[in-house]
Amino acid sequence: MNLPESRGDHAEQTDDRSIRGWDGAASVFVSTAPRLHAIGLRVLRDVGEAEDVVQETWLRWARADRSVIISPPAFLALTTTRLAINVTQSARRRRETSAGSRLPETADPAIGPETAAERRDAVGTAIRLLLERLTPAERAVYVLRIAFDYPYRRISELLRLSEDHVRQLVRRARGHLATERRRPVSATAHRRLVRTFLAAARTGDLAELEELLAADVTR
Repeated sequence: MNLPESRGDHAEQTDDRSIRGWDGAASVFVSTAPRLHAIGLRVLRDVGEAEDVVQETWLRWARADRSVIISPPAFLALTTTRLAINVTQSARRRRETSAGSRLPETADPAIGPETAAERRDAVGTAIRLLLERLTPAERAVYVLRIAFDYPYRRISELLRLSEDHVRQLVRRARGHLATERRRPVSATAHRRLVRTFLAAARTGDLAELEELLAADVTR
């Protein structure tokens, strides 16, 4: 795994150097990498696969618009969690395909209490920011576009908005995430969105998440 190398004391200078620059981004990632590797290892139980997931997280971090990311550790942990979940689901589908219908549905042994806690913590932090700083429409398009790579056309159909409006909402969401505004967050709404997000990432079935986000926009 080719992670960026820390240069001198740069890892200790993240408070003084913007994460927009390459050195700052690399320093933030290097300081967070041990936790990311731990998340990947807890989910996947395989050192090589965990390293691959962390490497992919680095690539996404390098390509991201870091100027609008409020909490880099939360962003990196959430990205690693989602990628690791995707790997486990892909492996499970391959096993089920080769085994046909002979094997009963079983719980994934790689998903333990510590892994679940890591997921909830990372996702919960990121979603709280979305609830605090974004309108329901901004939040819906941001989650669908940024977290799940939905095409703009599909988002516009789900939310009954024009594609141009959806694109504007994504831009506004990025701008609002860079502010310090805070809206009151309902504990119930927070738990529901965290649970639904995790279920969508784990199973690949996004119907409930789509319904929840669309309902929030309608209200």
